[in-house]
Amino acid sequence: MKKLIFKKITKDISLFFLITIVSISVIIWIIQAVNFLDLISEDGHGLKVYFLYTLFSLPKIISKILPFIFMISIFYVIVKYELNNELIIYWINGITKLNFINTLIKISILYFFLQILLTTIIVPYTLDKGRSFFRSSDVDLFSSIIKQKKFIDGVEDLTIFVEKKENNILKNIIIKEKISNKQSQIIIAQSGEVLTSENNSRKIILNRGKIINTENNNQNIINFSIFNLDLTKFNPQTITHPKVQEISSLNLIKCLDLIQKFKKVDNSTTKKLFFIGCDIEIFNPLLEEFLKRFFSPIFIILIGLSSSLIIMSGKNDNSYRIKNIFCFCTGIFFIIISEITLRYSSAGINNLIFYFLVPSILFMLIYLYIYFNNRNFERN
Repeated sequence: MKKLIFKKITKDISLFFLITIVSISVIIWIIQAVNFLDLISEDGHGLKVYFLYTLFSLPKIISKILPFIFMISIFYVIVKYELNNELIIYWINGITKLNFINTLIKISILYFFLQILLTTIIVPYTLDKGRSFFRSSDVDLFSSIIKQKKFIDGVEDLTIFVEKKENNILKNIIIKEKISNKQSQIIIAQSGEVLTSENNSRKIILNRGKIINTENNNQNIINFSIFNLDLTKFNPQTITHPKVQEISSLNLIKCLDLIQKFKKVDNSTTKKLFFIGCDIEIFNPLLEEFLKRFFSPIFIILIGLSSSLIIMSGKNDNSYRIKNIFCFCTGIFFIIISEITLRYSSAGINNLIFYFLVPSILFMLIYLYIYFNNRNFERN
């Protein structure tokens, strides 16, 4: 009988969770997809690239809202049981409130593993897969991103201003190229044209202008009638620079291990690139991403425990609604705490220890409160 009762609450929570998370995720996805319309209108990508890129962002949305939806699911089901007098069935069958809460903890552990699966495998893969559609897109990015009367810096180390643009014909052009920290080049031309050869190499043919070379605060000016600027050495930033959240979990662990070993050998060096996306200069964001994937989901168990506190009082209590609101706000507080502690966890070893201790201490305090409260109730 007890197994049937617990199967029912597990089913009810899962069903409400599934319906709610699908509904809210789709709404957020549609809103986000509208914001991505610039991929077509400004960057020149096709509908296929736009749709696939937005579609592969859906798992990230789900992982972000999962803790909150899980909390809402527990609240909804337990409050519904209480108002319909269904909780009495549990107490009549000899199930204590502690037994009931232990079952909710087990359910929370299942959602903890679901979140781990999302954050460690599915989300990094889908984000990288979505970005790969940009890499394989055959759109001429340099032609599409150039807008008239706007400074465009979407290409690494290159800033372009065009007063007028008609197809690939440009008028009154200013191009600034950063060669190094101490050296730069400014090109001013009356007209130009963006050309793409058969092997997909791109260049701008500039007409009637001058080149201003700056090095160590010294300048020299060269006039030209025709100048070819090779664009193949420039990379669009949105495509070639993988974000930390797009690195696979295996590469993320490998990267952190390499950085730690390198620091032991040479702690004075500040710049070291091991492989694409793995740079010692972004060690803190890499560590934060690692904690977010593997340890942040532990707060789901804490959220499940705090949400179950609403069974500690009945609907006939004068403060029933106030206690429910307090429990709900406590769950929201834990979600906020999980984000805040994660943000500062990579700042130092003390912050890292604090990050691990917070959910453990809070869990023990809440569970001890429930345990002793339940013992006092049984004695009475």
